[in-house]
Amino acid sequence: MPDKRRVFQDLHTSGCFAIPNPWDVGSARYLQGLGFKALATTSSGFAWSRGEPDGAASRDAVLAHLREIVEATDLPVNADFESGFAHDAVGVAESVRLAVETGIAGVSIEDSTGDAAHPLYDVDTAVSRLRAARGAIDKAGGDCLLVGRAECFLVGRPDLDETIHRLRAYAQAGADCLYAPGIKTREQIAAVVAGVAPKPVNLLIGSATGLTMADVAALGVRRVSVGGALARAAWGAFSNAAKLIADQGSFDGFAQAASGDQLDTFFRADSEQRNH
Repeated sequence: MPDKRRVFQDLHTSGCFAIPNPWDVGSARYLQGLGFKALATTSSGFAWSRGEPDGAASRDAVLAHLREIVEATDLPVNADFESGFAHDAVGVAESVRLAVETGIAGVSIEDSTGDAAHPLYDVDTAVSRLRAARGAIDKAGGDCLLVGRAECFLVGRPDLDETIHRLRAYAQAGADCLYAPGIKTREQIAAVVAGVAPKPVNLLIGSATGLTMADVAALGVRRVSVGGALARAAWGAFSNAAKLIADQGSFDGFAQAASGDQLDTFFRADSEQRNH
């Protein structure tokens, strides 16, 4: 575990890396097999795998999921820990303590409230929650990376100045990496990177934006996650194929499916490697 955390810390010091988001053991093992250097969980992908909407999973369920993914892979794992499963700072600290015990290498805390009428915590409250998370990590040894998320663009408040103001406050509260999901344009990305420098920035790319890893690296982004996009891609193929059967009696939706031999070959070799 300490080795995974050191590797994860080092990844944030220079360059730009992709940190894709598996939602179960199989997808985690497959992504490791493709050569990625780190993984991040996805609250939405996990929730959908349980037949729930994003945000509905309990803290205990998420903690069990984190432990399962951490134990399934040799790579560092960043936890999508939503809003910390508590409104108050004390509750966030306890949740983060439990998350760190699962063996994660990083944990992300959002500033969203879940209340449509008041979608974001005020800055002072959000900062106190981040400080509590930082304190819990430091008490556990301090080697788990803390990611501060400003959810402005995802909750209908696409204000770049407010976003950067929040991220700077979260950096001062102890966040090691900053994250503003929902920013998309080169101008927005460059502004966030410059606004929080020298802290590393995580960029979410969950759709075909036309940007490549080389493009975002040139903008100064340190890491790129995809959130629930890989899970949505899988669900898209699944649902389209299933609808063709249900609506038209057609099996043409299987045209792009991976072959059983391909998957068996990969997981057989992967299993053998793990057992040696």
